[in-house]
Amino acid sequence: MKKLKGTCIGAGYFSPFQYEAWQRIPEVEITAICNRDRNKAEPYMQQYRIARHYNDYMEMLEKEKPDFVDIITPPETHYEMTKFAADRGIDVICQKPLAPVFSEAQNIVDYASKAGIRFMVHENWRFQPWHREIKKLIQNEAIGKVHFMNWRKRMGDGWGENAYIPRQPYFRDYPRLIVYENGIHFIDTFRYLGGEIKRVFAYLKKLNPVIAGEDFALVNFEFENPELLALWDANRYNEPNYVNPRLTFGEFHVDGTRGTIRLYSDGKLTIQKLGEKESEHSYPMQPINFAGDCVYNTQRHFIDCLLTGSEFETNGTDYMKSLAVQEAVYRSGKTGMPETVDMEIAIV
Repeated sequence: MKKLKGTCIGAGYFSPFQYEAWQRIPEVEITAICNRDRNKAEPYMQQYRIARHYNDYMEMLEKEKPDFVDIITPPETHYEMTKFAADRGIDVICQKPLAPVFSEAQNIVDYASKAGIRFMVHENWRFQPWHREIKKLIQNEAIGKVHFMNWRKRMGDGWGENAYIPRQPYFRDYPRLIVYENGIHFIDTFRYLGGEIKRVFAYLKKLNPVIAGEDFALVNFEFENPELLALWDANRYNEPNYVNPRLTFGEFHVDGTRGTIRLYSDGKLTIQKLGEKESEHSYPMQPINFAGDCVYNTQRHFIDCLLTGSEFETNGTDYMKSLAVQEAVYRSGKTGMPETVDMEIAIV
């Protein structure tokens, strides 16, 4: 079997999840890793049998001539890296946040499209197994017609003077934080489950004075489906009582005309039909790698689409729609009023 040749840029906090997942995809061979500090890259090279290291991603892409590159670096690097890969006909899977500002994200997507490469955003939330299962339940009308979705998230990693330092200290300096860095996941998943979002009403604030951006968000979403509403209630300040707060990242309820679907913090799904007791719903889920193995699921999807020519669920054009919702959330947080999502700005 001929394998697709891949290279990766980055050896930061999240990269081990991606390296591990690539090793379980038999159609892929990761031949090289680029990181300025070889000492950070070396453990991954040894553990995942990656043959070569480069200090310069340009040199790596020129010499390796991969089929694709996995960009696992901070947002401010994504445009130049994608542009360099696109100029050489190399397909790209790129971490989120896609760019520091909306216009730069547009430039990335536009450049990749004009260059004719395959481009996908590594948006793994919708690939978490519980959300794939909830989607099936909604489509099969297991609880009738869905009219409300409610997502409550508490992380507890953002309080005190040392907030975020142990894991992701750069969060402290983001001028936009909870919506930009993490809320985009929830926006994309709401779109995946409920369809396009037409209007938002957001209350945003900062609870921890030592950080730059907002760490509290209460956001109401109205969908093109006039019967459907959703609420995202999130902060990174207060602590949860979950054994693993980074498994499901909160508790999620889906209400329908005939009952409720509940996602618990341990990945358990239940269905409670009106007039009946709540019962557990069995579905395939492995609590491995990250958040139910969603990184593997995301990368598996990327490779399947490369092999079959199918469209990525989170291609650049689609992802701009999630970013358009994100921009509306920030506008609403500033004006204190409901804001209509401008999907026209998502067209590149």
